[in-house]
Amino acid sequence: MNTAGHSEATERRGLELTPFRGLRYDPDLVGSLAAVTSPPYDVVVRPDGLHHLQDADPHNIVRLILPQAVTPSARNEQAADTLHRWLSEGVLTTDPEPGLYVYEQSDGNGLLQRGVIGALRLSDPSEGVVLPHEDVMPHVVADRAALMRATSANLEPLLLTYRGNGSPADTTTIVERIAEHPALLSTTTEDGYSHRLWSVTDPTDLARIQTDLAHHQALIADGHHRWATYRRLRAEHPSPSPWDYGLVLLVDTARYPLRVRAIHRLLHGLPVADALSSLDGLFRVRRLEVPLPEALEVLADAACAGNAFLLAGDGAFHLVDHPDPDLLARTIPADRPAAWRTLDATVLHATLLDHVWLIPEDDPARIAYIHDTAATVRKAERDGGTAVLMHPVREEVVRDLARQGVTMPRKSTSFGPKPASGLVLRALDV
Repeated sequence: MNTAGHSEATERRGLELTPFRGLRYDPDLVGSLAAVTSPPYDVVVRPDGLHHLQDADPHNIVRLILPQAVTPSARNEQAADTLHRWLSEGVLTTDPEPGLYVYEQSDGNGLLQRGVIGALRLSDPSEGVVLPHEDVMPHVVADRAALMRATSANLEPLLLTYRGNGSPADTTTIVERIAEHPALLSTTTEDGYSHRLWSVTDPTDLARIQTDLAHHQALIADGHHRWATYRRLRAEHPSPSPWDYGLVLLVDTARYPLRVRAIHRLLHGLPVADALSSLDGLFRVRRLEVPLPEALEVLADAACAGNAFLLAGDGAFHLVDHPDPDLLARTIPADRPAAWRTLDATVLHATLLDHVWLIPEDDPARIAYIHDTAATVRKAERDGGTAVLMHPVREEVVRDLARQGVTMPRKSTSFGPKPASGLVLRALDV
């Protein structure tokens, strides 16, 4: 993924990762590090998961990334007040010197992921340095921007991937050497994942990492809305400023391949029976009287042959596949690559949501995007809505489209494991 020669007009700069003074919990002033962490803000299943995390510890990071109040302005003011109080109380402390951070996640079952956390120079899409692969929802970007303005902080890192070259001088070699030493912090969260963090402050190591990464470009694996937020806030502040950079985790997927999962949809106010009746003659529909794991296996098999979805919410699973070719021809834009036109997410949004069910994809009152499969089904059954379960897209398809500058429909993929929120933050006024 070397960017050399990408542009004849300008010299490509590549990734510019800079050290920062990390903001971290004082383990002596919180119940446990595990109790104050959280999944990223958009993975928390609300309200159940949010309340669970709030109750886990009075200092849980969700009180910053998902503050609860009546109005948006009150929520953001509350987050800012909470952050300032934790800083004054010493609950959060700033590391004494700038550094990068090596971060490791493992699940005890063979999955091991390591990467480096730092402040990345923000770039425009035209530079080809950071490649997005999904569209974003303006209201989510506006919400995140308001929160970051109020707190003047990057509260959780994005997940970016790049392809290392395996040379002795590359970043991953340094990451793995540092991971052999005692960690700055170590904790195991209730999902069974263990997390370790090391600070990298040695000038030689920092220079080698920065030199290596300057030859690479990255794919946004998780955090499109936060990246768009970073870029919006950068535009609001005269350069140079701390807002020229954003907090990221960079993972070399040549060494540590990520898992790619689907993000499911929960359609509010659309009972399963109504969703299915509107598909008559447009898709093939089969009722599956099997448990969720078996239904997902059927979905995987069907997805190998073409577009396929699972609908749930009425106590059963319904396989929806074999769309009518004429319907697709009428509803799918023809000015995109074939790989984009045949994506399940494209068919879901352009055909099912826009044309058949008439549900706006960015209306939170009509649709929710949920990562957890079982939780999506439970919420649909409880609320009388329809869960649309998706099959994941292969990483190579995502990367190929991103290189072409083609963005996928929003919330098309879920790369993981995602970095836990709450292990290291970045204050922009330090």
